[in-house]
Amino acid sequence: MTLGPLMIDVQGTTLTEEDRDLLQHPLVGAVILFTRNFESIEQLERLVADIRAARTPPLLVTVDHEGGRVQRFRKGFTVLPPMRTFGREYDLDPAAGKQLARQCGWLMAAELRAVAIDMSFAPCVDLDYGVSTVIGDRAFHRDPQVVAELAIAFAGGMREAGMVATAKHFPGHGAVVPDSHVAMPVDRRPLADLDEDLYPYRRLIGNGLAAVMAAHVIFEDVDNLPAGFSSRWIQQELRANLGFDGAIFTDDLSMKGAAVVGDMAHRAAAALTAGCDVLSLCNDRQGVLQVIDSLRGSGDPLSQVRMVRLHGKPGPTRLALRASAEWQACESAVRGSMERPDLKLNS
Repeated sequence: MTLGPLMIDVQGTTLTEEDRDLLQHPLVGAVILFTRNFESIEQLERLVADIRAARTPPLLVTVDHEGGRVQRFRKGFTVLPPMRTFGREYDLDPAAGKQLARQCGWLMAAELRAVAIDMSFAPCVDLDYGVSTVIGDRAFHRDPQVVAELAIAFAGGMREAGMVATAKHFPGHGAVVPDSHVAMPVDRRPLADLDEDLYPYRRLIGNGLAAVMAAHVIFEDVDNLPAGFSSRWIQQELRANLGFDGAIFTDDLSMKGAAVVGDMAHRAAAALTAGCDVLSLCNDRQGVLQVIDSLRGSGDPLSQVRMVRLHGKPGPTRLALRASAEWQACESAVRGSMERPDLKLNS
């Protein structure tokens, strides 16, 4: 059985019968986990094993585990700082900032791989324009070159730990005030003014970026559809102009920023038509059932190849990981970065 284009959630800390039935549907290819799915590391290991056992090849198991405000699992995992921490470190010492970003990327990915989770949707490469509360300290920096340097280091650490990186939210969510979870953000800048936002993607793609998540933001001078539903953004800008050949994920189709496209079936069809490979649909079980009922066929074979490439690489067990010198060094460095007071730099 191949991996389908739908990425769905599950209800709780164990699989229900409905969960199991859905995971075996050919249109499903990935699962995303949330805090409600986590009780303990041992419970999480059992849940992930059950998900992976549902299909061959195994479903992708994913999570949003960036650090800072967006870290789904905490007890038994290293508490990670927000990305802005690395930007501030970079301002003081660029080499130290990049090293800390690499260590955090490795630590985050290694701890998740030790419980068999394939992907964390990180890093966030939106620029810090100082206006978006939903992005805020999730951004590395305002300077696109600094963002690119830190994101490459962070992704390099992830890759060393056996996990691919996902850059988000393409082409940029940092310059709009509304939160696309609850509103429809509109960015009125022309394409020529978005070059800084696209710069980190150019650099990451040149370094072998495997996945991108598209934003529910309308750039009205470019297209009247949110980026994740726009063939202009997906096919022309991301695929053709930037040369990206990895997997493209939608942001959650249940978010308010996607509602302008229509009901859930229309959103799914529009995203696939635009060129997205994976449709994220969370916290809306009726929406999942509606999309499964409306989609036909097995999907794009090239998308299935891209998805299979996202599976994590084998790594050490959790106990072996924590006993390793690298884990101890990275954990100490990351924990130390969170204990340092914020420094006010003189202008």
